[in-house]
Amino acid sequence: MKQILISSIIALSIITSFAQTQSSDHLTFKGVPIDGTLNEYVAKMKQNGFTLVKIKDGVAILRGDFAASKDCIVGVAALKQEDLVSKITVIFPERDTWSSLEGNYFNLKEMLTQKYGEPSECVERFDTYSEPRDDNARMHEVEMDKCKYFTIYKTDKGIIELSIDHDSIFSCF
Repeated sequence: MKQILISSIIALSIITSFAQTQSSDHLTFKGVPIDGTLNEYVAKMKQNGFTLVKIKDGVAILRGDFAASKDCIVGVAALKQEDLVSKITVIFPERDTWSSLEGNYFNLKEMLTQKYGEPSECVERFDTYSEPRDDNARMHEVEMDKCKYFTIYKTDKGIIELSIDHDSIFSCF
């Protein structure tokens, strides 16, 4: 599980921010503005029911429930030079079937679209010669990095990206 989180946060550099707006100049996550020091932000997230897993190299890993999903992994990254929280990454629980993975993606996309309006960019395709015919074939394409499903919302307060991703052939989320 550590590999999934670390590779998702660092190697893939996916920013999957699910945020709620307030009167602050910053996006918020679970009602907490995405600003302040890493330790301050972690303390606020713990008050919201998240459990700290670890902090290392300017990244805090937490676990908790989000958007009707249990046991999500939340990565909180800070700018190293300033110890200022700048990114939130949410990794939802792994899915074993395309239908559950796609269903989760479209449910979250609908929630974000209701909140932030139409996305500024949306790509939903497989980079294959022909459309995969069934659930197993689609999951195989996700595992082989040939699934390009992402939606981006640009707001005055920041950018939110939703995507389907994987960690090698063992984990799709």
